[in-house]
Amino acid sequence: MSVITPVRNLIDGEWSGSGSVRESVDPSDGEVVGTYVSAGRAEAEAAVAAARAGRAEAEAAVAAARTAFDTTGWSRDPALRSRALSELADRIAERVPALSRTLTRENGKRLEETAWEAAISVDWLRYSVASALTQVAGRAAEPVPGQYFHSSPEAMGVAGIISPWNSPLCLTVRALGPAIGAGCTAVVKLPGQTALTNALFSEAVAATESLPPGVVNVLTEAGNEVAPLLVESPDVDVLSYTGSTHVGRLIAAAAAPTLKRLNLELGGKAPLIVFDDADLDAVVPQLVLALTLMNGQFCCTGSRVLVQRGIADDLRTRLATALEAVKVGPATDPSAQLGPLIDKAAVARVESLVEEATAYAKVIVRGGPVTEPALAGGAFFRPALLEVERLDVPLVRQEVFGPVQTFEIFEDEADAIRRANATEFGLAASVYTHDDLRARRVGRDLRFGGIWVNTWGAMSEHFEQGGFKQSGIGVLCGPSAIHEFQNLKTYVTVAPRPS
Repeated sequence: MSVITPVRNLIDGEWSGSGSVRESVDPSDGEVVGTYVSAGRAEAEAAVAAARAGRAEAEAAVAAARTAFDTTGWSRDPALRSRALSELADRIAERVPALSRTLTRENGKRLEETAWEAAISVDWLRYSVASALTQVAGRAAEPVPGQYFHSSPEAMGVAGIISPWNSPLCLTVRALGPAIGAGCTAVVKLPGQTALTNALFSEAVAATESLPPGVVNVLTEAGNEVAPLLVESPDVDVLSYTGSTHVGRLIAAAAAPTLKRLNLELGGKAPLIVFDDADLDAVVPQLVLALTLMNGQFCCTGSRVLVQRGIADDLRTRLATALEAVKVGPATDPSAQLGPLIDKAAVARVESLVEEATAYAKVIVRGGPVTEPALAGGAFFRPALLEVERLDVPLVRQEVFGPVQTFEIFEDEADAIRRANATEFGLAASVYTHDDLRARRVGRDLRFGGIWVNTWGAMSEHFEQGGFKQSGIGVLCGPSAIHEFQNLKTYVTVAPRPS
């Protein structure tokens, strides 16, 4: 892919070219695939003002958005919002092939994975089309004679959306859809690692004629100026962030002075619990997929295999054989099962964690950086499998964000639950068993927001996604998502007494 004209930011319906020019690099071979303009604090302030249409410091930038906000009644027109969401879904659908190819080149996910991401982004937006129309009424009652109460949901205002590089399309629309459906305007901050993908997404936004200027602003940033502005600004009323727990804590602290609503989906450490009645022929491929999908760079990556003692030896052998056979290669290679990490710094970080773990864990499959000449230019890391017993070690407690899996043995249901819950994370878990009652008992006591039974990774826009404990605050997807971007106002009318 040749270097193209620098990708720009979309602010108030116009393309802004200010900011510093950075490079987007293909992690499969280290080649530059394009350039982009990294937004700075000034661009963030202009974008926030365009969405909010009320910051005195940026009156010139917000004039058009203020007019559109006042004259179109965006937050009070669910039919318009539904139409805009439907049109945006159409514009993204037109770009699915280009989005898939470009994202594969930029973040190293295999083409079938990026094609799924682009397609599911369209589906998730179409779900919000309906929710924009159905979330227009609250409750009404007369709890005291002559006093009539009714509640009404209202848009919170400006939504800041900060998306990660591993799934920038679907994780953006997962928040943007309900934010628009609720009646909010938005400032979307996208990562520099996927700048060319961001450009295609911005083009889809700009081509959505039903969206008034300033309703959706899209920024790409390589540094760390835009995100803090969105978090700290009193003109941003609600902030949705997907990323690490560490950064989530920083966001919560920085947002405290404004007491803005936070929606946070943070880190994960998904346990895959395999009981002795599970069908290992079916389970092993899923354990491999749970580790290699998105190259292990996924908040729900199956990074912990918990196996009942009676089948531990059999599963250990099968899983080791399967992981050693995983084909590593460029994301564009249709035969590859595992692509590159996002960059070589990530390879060095993951390798350091594995090397450190050899002091307290038994190495089953060492894995590690790929050094073959044909792949030396890329950020490749072969899958690693290490057996651990202690629960206070980094490989059990930290999110690795790479293809590294632990192998842990448990005795019974209580021991499986104890081990699985021995982490600050609580995003997702899997239970493999033919006993439905066992699956329900174990699932009830697991402190995770999503429980998969005899599967891994299944998701639907119709059901909520969110974490327990340090894995987040709030939910996205499903009918509850729109409430993350709404306030509830209660009206009370007292009937006049007869004279």
